[in-house]
Amino acid sequence: MLVIGLGRFGGAVALTLERMGHEVLGADSEAALVQEFAPQLTKVVQADCTDHLCLKSLGVEDFEAAVVAIGTDIEASVLTVLALSDLGLTNIWAKATNDKHARILERTGATHVVFPEQKMGERVAHLLNERLLDFIGFGDEFAIARLKAPEAIVGLPLVTSDCRRKFAVTVVGVKRGTEDFIHAVPDTLIFPDYELVVSGRIADIERFSALN
Repeated sequence: MLVIGLGRFGGAVALTLERMGHEVLGADSEAALVQEFAPQLTKVVQADCTDHLCLKSLGVEDFEAAVVAIGTDIEASVLTVLALSDLGLTNIWAKATNDKHARILERTGATHVVFPEQKMGERVAHLLNERLLDFIGFGDEFAIARLKAPEAIVGLPLVTSDCRRKFAVTVVGVKRGTEDFIHAVPDTLIFPDYELVVSGRIADIERFSALN
């Protein structure tokens, strides 16, 4: 895997990929970041990745995927994606700072565009809801959330509360106190101190978490 830009986002991506067992080539134009990540990644280089010839010398054509994690320098971000695309990479992930930046990245060859700051902002906003304990949203308005059991279903087995039909969410798992999460079944009885893992559309989860 190739990760270009080793700031907070790119560094986190690179380290996570490395922990997952991937060989990672990290690249950045700043020597300090290269030195910081050198002991932690398979290989780290100081390079100007907007340069087509520089990327070619790194053998990027042999990588199955590249992540362009350059956010603040939009020109460098776009030129890097363009150079990777010109070299034949077909799996390019790129970080965007706004919609206009995203459209340019897509037109220059990015196959996946992400908005890490926007996603984190949305997640924090959801977690400000005291009932929502954790929240993972997906691009198609679908989400998985961990939340405190709404009072409307407390004391009822799931088959009776019928969450899927009444509230358009699916209860996947339940947890009581310090016990481990267990898989939810129709006969699962919901107690007042239960935490639930639910899946569904974001708007439906928001409404479900607000039930009294």
